[in-house]
Amino acid sequence: MPILQINFKLNAPAEQYASSCQGVAQAIAGVAGLRWKIWILNEQEKEAGGIYFFDTEKSLSDYLSGPIVAQLKKHPGVRDVTAKRFDVMENLTSITRGPVSHKAATQ
Repeated sequence: MPILQINFKLNAPAEQYASSCQGVAQAIAGVAGLRWKIWILNEQEKEAGGIYFFDTEKSLSDYLSGPIVAQLKKHPGVRDVTAKRFDVMENLTSITRGPVSHKAATQ
């Protein structure tokens, strides 16, 4: 069960960024193989991004090479886009109630 973390710096105020994300949120919600995304923001540091949970490594790879990430990388409101892949440590995550077990992901 792969996790993707995307981070970037903002070139615009946080409220402008949040407003511009309204249009893309539905497109991200419709991505094949995406279970969920948590949107993250550090307004003081002008940083934002997301934590994504995918069904498969292929669905994560397809997302990274797809149009949403391509548009993000070209967007004038952001810079320094980074993407990191992780595997879930399911046993430890279940102890701390992380919603990433296969059972939790399908609910």
